[in-house]
Amino acid sequence: MKLVFMKLSNFRVYKEEVLINFGNLTAFVGKNDIGKSSILEALDIFFNEGKGVCKLDKDDINKQGVLEENREICISVCFDELPENIIIDTNNFTTLQSEYLLNENNQLEIIKKYPNAGTAKVFIKANHPTNPNCGDLFLKKDVELRAILEQHAIECPDRVRKSIMRTAIWNHYEDNLQLADTELDVTKGDTKTIWDKLQNYLPSYTLFQSDRKNCDGDNEVQDPLKEAVKEILSNAELRQTLSAVAAEVERKLREVSDRTLDKLREINPDIANNLNPVIPLAESLKWADVFKNVSISGDENIPINKRGSGTKRLILLSFFRAEAERRSMELGGTGVIYAIEEPETSQHTENQKKLIHAFLTLAQLPNTQIIITTHSANIVKELDFTNLRLISVENDIKTISSVLQGQLPYPSLNEVNHLAFTEISEEYHNELYGFIEAEGQLETYKNGKATIPYIKIQRDGTQRTVNITLTEYIRHQIHHPENLQNMRFSSDQLRESIELMRDFIQNITV
Repeated sequence: MKLVFMKLSNFRVYKEEVLINFGNLTAFVGKNDIGKSSILEALDIFFNEGKGVCKLDKDDINKQGVLEENREICISVCFDELPENIIIDTNNFTTLQSEYLLNENNQLEIIKKYPNAGTAKVFIKANHPTNPNCGDLFLKKDVELRAILEQHAIECPDRVRKSIMRTAIWNHYEDNLQLADTELDVTKGDTKTIWDKLQNYLPSYTLFQSDRKNCDGDNEVQDPLKEAVKEILSNAELRQTLSAVAAEVERKLREVSDRTLDKLREINPDIANNLNPVIPLAESLKWADVFKNVSISGDENIPINKRGSGTKRLILLSFFRAEAERRSMELGGTGVIYAIEEPETSQHTENQKKLIHAFLTLAQLPNTQIIITTHSANIVKELDFTNLRLISVENDIKTISSVLQGQLPYPSLNEVNHLAFTEISEEYHNELYGFIEAEGQLETYKNGKATIPYIKIQRDGTQRTVNITLTEYIRHQIHHPENLQNMRFSSDQLRESIELMRDFIQNITV
């Protein structure tokens, strides 16, 4: 399955419902503390149900929502590229479409509501039959479905498997299903098995945070190995092997239990007949917990998490590069979503480029999506406009929008910040100047513009006054801070020069 969008409401800074679209690689940009990490953590809460990095608590409820007595957090996630066949009743294959479990766009939309930040209530939003004669079939027990078949004389070749009985009933009313958007509660009664089964088809989600505890049991170096354990244990052949191991252990346990009960019957038959061994099902065993203490050690068995932050992030970088190579050689497998906060943390520019290239390689593979947050202009520049999502706020309402091409032909974090927040920076001034120069248009740009005096220091130490444009004046001061003979340009002058260059670039690229 592929993550298409998420809807988020009443969660931290997101009071009103916000729609967030995802692609194969999605990068969130925006000011500090604007809500980038909250998106990644909301997904962790949705997918991992408190067993991942984040645990939901009452402080996650939007503060304004609390004042308005709205204490319910809502996280909705939508998927496409769905499995052709699924099992939701016993071992009978069916399809999400034939079960009317898809929304009007033929996507699987799952809603989780957390009243008072507590246990989730799970719903599937689907274009579902609402005709009273054939609605709510997922709430019906076997005997109730058979009663409907009998009452309406509906032909059905199999009156044992519930999915086949449901299909027969819906087919009978196919001209009057009264399809409508419906939130199907899949956490009560027999419908809970639907959600239990569907979870097996969801992609795994792993969040790597930028700030992690410096302890052996929870560190970002260990997390790649834990993710590897999850990937390894999801292999179908290995799961069969583990099931065989579990079955053999169960057989041996039953032998011991039976012998014990036989001896007990000799003493007290009544007690023995009321005792039964309780052995967990093979599919409920948590094999990953066997390897929960996996870790990496360096020279002299010094844990890597005791090393510097740059080294730890380098190991994380290497994990993603290795995963890119491994997954490129393997087809199929379960879907996986890697979410990484600020991958540029503690990394040199070259390492940042290697890391984003590993992400881009991974994102091109089937069943793989990458989500990042970043403040790095180097990383943004390596991406496409379609990868970027800008988080901004207007009138206290958060919006998340795609980034369209501006004056520069490549994604620029400086330009994004200028367009979204009207920020000006020397770095953006340099980018615009460099682009005009690279296009061979510098003389055309300077032509006809007013000039101002600039004291230039010659190589022999002498001074010479020249008249240059405002843009050149600022450019010289940025690149020659050792020259203190001129008055420093103002913020207003920097903004004026940036706007002049933006207007010029727009005219020459139209």
